[in-house]
Amino acid sequence: MTDDTDKVDVLAECLGKAKGLSGLVDYAKNSIVSKTIVDKPAGTITLFAFDAGQGLSEHTTPYNATVLVLDGSAKLTIGGNEQVTAAGQIIIMPANVPHSVTAEERFKMLLVMIRS
Repeated sequence: MTDDTDKVDVLAECLGKAKGLSGLVDYAKNSIVSKTIVDKPAGTITLFAFDAGQGLSEHTTPYNATVLVLDGSAKLTIGGNEQVTAAGQIIIMPANVPHSVTAEERFKMLLVMIRS
């Protein structure tokens, strides 16, 4: 466990250097792996890798959440409506609307949340 003094607001390996997004996070068996790329008061950019069958339970956020699908496919349920997404697609989950994510297969996504 790290404390706030160890928190990095920008992932150093991406600062001023081109990197392949999918290669920044690896899959782990029966798990969801996340890596924060940017964490600023104005918003966050987080990379996720879901093993098949893994997911995030229904929740809401006070800001729009933009998902860019990098690999695989997932089912996103937004306000009770299911959307199946695949690599190369983008979807915006509206603020204050319940949503969940379930990996149909191994799945990587970039989550962008802009707070202001």
